[in-house]
Order: sequence, then C-alpha cells, then structure tokens
Amino acid sequence: MSDGTLPQTSSSPILVLNGPNLNMLGTRQPEVYGSETLADVIELCRRAAAAHGREISHFQSNSEGDLIDRIHGAHGTVSAIVINPGGLTHTSVALRDALVIPEVPIVEVHISNVHAREDFRRHSYISPIADAVVAGMGIQGYAAAIEFLLTRRV
Repeated sequence: MSDGTLPQTSSSPILVLNGPNLNMLGTRQPEVYGSETLADVIELCRRAAAAHGREISHFQSNSEGDLIDRIHGAHGTVSAIVINPGGLTHTSVALRDALVIPEVPIVEVHISNVHAREDFRRHSYISPIADAVVAGMGIQGYAAAIEFLLTRRV
C-alpha cells in the first residue's frame, strides 16, 4: 500500500523475501555484508515478530520468476512484505510490478548502504512503491523493518 495507509492488525504472517545471492550471506563479501548468514537473518526476523506476538514466513531465491511466483501466492495470505531484492532492485520492473499485487505494506531492505556504493546501486525500482526503505544497518535493518510494520499495526 504505497498510499501511506497501513491496514489494521492482522494475524497473517509477514513475508520476508530475499533475492539473488542472499543465500551466500556470511561468505560473500563479508567486508560489505557482514559475517551473519541468511539463517541468522531469518532468526532475527522471527524474534522481532515474536516480540509482537506475530510470525513470519520467508523465502529466498536466486530466480526472479520464483520470487514473483511467491509474491503472487502472498495475495490474501500475508499482512506485509519485507524484501531485500538484492541486485534485482536495480533491474527488475517485473518484480516491482508483482509487489503491488498483494496490496500490503512493503519495506525494502538493504544490508549495505547502497547510496555509498556504485552509482547503479542508487536506483531502485522498488523504492517508489515501498512504504519505507532501510539501508546500511546490516541485518538489523530487517528487524527495523518488522518493527516499523508492527508498530503501525499490520
């Protein structure tokens, strides 16, 4: 819901989506992305949601089509989406178009500060439809995204 409104509290889970290469967290460029793994990210998200009595579902894929299929399946089943689209942030109109289908709040997350990196990383197809964007907080950005959503009653 990029109009700035957020739905009332729901018992539906928050979907945490991770795009290409995020399965390699902990080994891929630890000087940029840290030493935590994707399993650490998911556990952090579970704890952040549980602090509000809520649950998450999660999905990671290196395939744009698989991510889009999972987003399509989220329609009517999740209360919000936290997404780190990885490199698809800067390239995928198709992913952006899919994200509006579930009609739920979206928070875009990036572990590194994409604005302090290569020029191409400064453009996001996702940001204009997101309710919030978190970048440069390491994996704590995921917890911040969930906190943002849950304190706004999704």
